[in-house]
Amino acid sequence: MSQQAAVAADALHTPADQVRVNRHRADWRGWKFMWPFALVFVFVFVIPILYAIYISFFQKQMIGGTKFVGISNYIRLFHDQQFWSSVGRVALFTCVQVPIMLFLSAAIALALDSMKLHGAKFFRISTFLPYAVPAVVSTLVWGFMYGAKYGLVGSLNDWLGTNLDVLSPSVLLASIGNIVTWEFTGYNMLIFYSSLSTIPHSLYEAASIDGAGEWQIVKSIKLPELKGSLAITVIFSIIGSFQLFNEPSILQNMVPGNAITTYYTPNMYAYNLSFAGNQSNYAAALAITMAVITMAIAYAVQLNSMKEQMK
Repeated sequence: MSQQAAVAADALHTPADQVRVNRHRADWRGWKFMWPFALVFVFVFVIPILYAIYISFFQKQMIGGTKFVGISNYIRLFHDQQFWSSVGRVALFTCVQVPIMLFLSAAIALALDSMKLHGAKFFRISTFLPYAVPAVVSTLVWGFMYGAKYGLVGSLNDWLGTNLDVLSPSVLLASIGNIVTWEFTGYNMLIFYSSLSTIPHSLYEAASIDGAGEWQIVKSIKLPELKGSLAITVIFSIIGSFQLFNEPSILQNMVPGNAITTYYTPNMYAYNLSFAGNQSNYAAALAITMAVITMAIAYAVQLNSMKEQMK
């Protein structure tokens, strides 16, 4: 049989679903589907970051215009006590608020997954509903409730004869934490609940047959399944906490005195520097520094989570 006949015979016996691929030639078909997203990603995400890094090395001057100053903005930021005060405030906020929020989210998810809660669908929707409310609206609602003269707290003070003020500087950060917890508990609950929904119910039945109680099932089956979801929610929560802006910015006009300063959080500090102080170059350096700090903490959490999952 000639070589041409052999090739033709092989072609006849080749299944229709097999496609010959030239491994020496690049296949760009996938990029045809990716380029719309890639284009938007570059213009909306990559270019603004690169531009922020670029302008952070300059400084506007009243005489002489914009001048290249190198890393002077970053050196100035390193010695800026207002910046480090805002960083310490959001760090404290993160260390207290995030564990409380995630504990409540996990507890609600476990209660919904237990199938012993009456009206589970109603509780699931009602818990998630605050996440659908815009942060500005949520803060305004809670701000009016917090009012010691005109809000719910003021009514309780009149009824009980007390002088409670949840907007005082000593407890203001906790009040903001309560708003953020109310907003995002349902969102994290849904992540936990989705993770629990993937567990086969046959495991629960087998554990019950072996004599395991409800708490043993939660401890031995459900909680280990939540490790991956916990890592995701912790990372997202840390990033969100370090970006705290809407809640203190809205409450700033509702809080008496100067309890919420222009540098209450790093984002508020950068915003006021850029738009009120006409120091956009210094604000860019601040934003880049905060991005690096946040990414470093999130990366550390991710590494620790990967080590825990490999055990």
